[in-house]
Amino acid sequence: MIALSVNDISLEYGTDVILDKINFSINEGDRLGIVGVNGAGKSTLLKIICGSINASGGELFVGKGKSVAMLEQNAMLFSESSVFEEMLHAFPEQLRLETRLAELEHEIAHGDDKTIAEFTSLSERFRDIGGYEFRGRIKSMLARFGFPEAMHNTCVGNLSGGERTRLSLVRLLLVEPDILILDEPTNHLDTDTLEWLENHLRSYPKTLIIVSHDRYFLDVVATKMLEIEHQKAELYTGNYSAFAEKKAAARKALEHRYIEQQKEIARQEAYIEQQRRWNREKNIIAAESREKALARMEKIDAPKKAPKNIRLSFGYSGESGNDVIMAENLAASYDEKKIFEGISFLIKKNDRVLIIGPNGCGKSTLLKILGEKKRADAGEFFFGSNVSPAYYDQEIANLTETNTVLDEMMDSHEGLTYTQVRTALASFLFFAEDMEKTVSVLSGGERARLALCKIILSKVNLLILDEPTNHLDIGSREALEEALLAFDGTIIAVSHDRYFIKKLATRIFDMTRGFTDWKDDYPSFLAYKSRLKEEAAAVALATPKAETENKAKYLENKKLQSEIRKNERIIEKAEAEITKLDEEKAALEEESAGDAATNYVRLSEISARIAEIDERTEELFLAMMEAEEFLASVKE
Repeated sequence: MIALSVNDISLEYGTDVILDKINFSINEGDRLGIVGVNGAGKSTLLKIICGSINASGGELFVGKGKSVAMLEQNAMLFSESSVFEEMLHAFPEQLRLETRLAELEHEIAHGDDKTIAEFTSLSERFRDIGGYEFRGRIKSMLARFGFPEAMHNTCVGNLSGGERTRLSLVRLLLVEPDILILDEPTNHLDTDTLEWLENHLRSYPKTLIIVSHDRYFLDVVATKMLEIEHQKAELYTGNYSAFAEKKAAARKALEHRYIEQQKEIARQEAYIEQQRRWNREKNIIAAESREKALARMEKIDAPKKAPKNIRLSFGYSGESGNDVIMAENLAASYDEKKIFEGISFLIKKNDRVLIIGPNGCGKSTLLKILGEKKRADAGEFFFGSNVSPAYYDQEIANLTETNTVLDEMMDSHEGLTYTQVRTALASFLFFAEDMEKTVSVLSGGERARLALCKIILSKVNLLILDEPTNHLDIGSREALEEALLAFDGTIIAVSHDRYFIKKLATRIFDMTRGFTDWKDDYPSFLAYKSRLKEEAAAVALATPKAETENKAKYLENKKLQSEIRKNERIIEKAEAEITKLDEEKAALEEESAGDAATNYVRLSEISARIAEIDERTEELFLAMMEAEEFLASVKE
């Protein structure tokens, strides 16, 4: 059954055509990936589908009764609620029934048959919609996305931008709309969370639409691909790799057909010209006949040029020594928190080292140390002979905001002429009008291209790259990969882009737990990790039952002791707060009978505060009673 149908959808802003008669449809359960260069209109199409933008023309059909929800790129929750409270909003029906069932529980002892019937009916409905599991689902999903129970009471407004974006994704996944739309959902996710999300979406029971530059992600998740190019759209069956192969083959076939037709047209036109030169009656008739045949011929349009892409070729300063970087016992920390320690390695000439691991494990910190942007807390490292390094910062902080694009390049490469610099910028899609833009107004993708362009013109034999594919569209990523594969020097890079890692790496530094130096490619590393998981699972299954039971008893006792201490602290804190509140209340009552007796404004304030004190005191007494009951039950 069709879940979504897009018919001749167009969008124009004045004379600018963004989308031109887009047509496609997807069925229930399809997982559609959407790709295209930056600015092609991918996010715009998503907004039209979810109804936040109106199309200039065309029709949109959404299956009857189907709910549609979208996570916009870098969407952030803005809320004064706690993390857990915000996630509860994904379950309004469960919360409504939970509240009503609690009310009925108090009424049922003295209620009539109608009350009992309502309670029974609502209990069944509550069970059917997952009422007994939704809080557990929230906790599990939050933990998966890096929100442990210790963060559940944290105010959403106090989270970082990346955390609020992840929280937006969690809430949407909990809602489970019939058509789930995700715009760049892999941003801000570490590898472990990303792998979990892939498995979750691969088994998502409803319809999914994803815009992503993560080709590995699209390979795993997508069952169909939609490419937007030159304001048009083409639908392909299969994942990203299948789409890329089919598109290349289709383009090659179209070019061949076009060339062959042009040859045939030229041959026919030459024949017509020759017949007209002979200028006899039968020749004129033959020429006219061929002209009519040419007019009837269905012409094949010349294939449109592929969207302009960056052209990369890294400069090279000459061969380095065989040993490029020697590191011994490197350590780093922020404030009191230790990031890593005891890291030692030797990087050889022409190694392509990819550093992987979860967010916060110290990948970028290690790169900053090697790029001489930060000092290690302990340990040391040395460059080998004739090593000429260049460092690319994922935060792109090495750009001067007030410079124009052209000035930024000229300041970095004073020995080059304007012509050389302008030519280099043009290869990175900075044309005449772009070169006069100030750095401060550039988009993330433009900043990334400018930073890469600065490195391209440097003569180096060691590239130190921190998340170089961030902000780049797929075409630019592929151009970067080809340039790095052709680079004659050594590469050390941090990346979450597994397609990039798979294509480039000859060696892996894994900082997931400690430091692992895997001297082989990414597929063999994944196979190794898979074997470790299987071995760990086998060991767990082989653990004697008694050992498991002892561990369970130990953990249960440990949890009980923790609960005892927690309740003792509740009583202690409650008693102390009640004493303070009693003192404050007494002082207020004394003031109301004395100095404030005729000050009605102050009396009103005192009355309101005393009411607050009474309410808070009652809450504290209830908390103390619950804690005392728990401690009494433990002693029994």
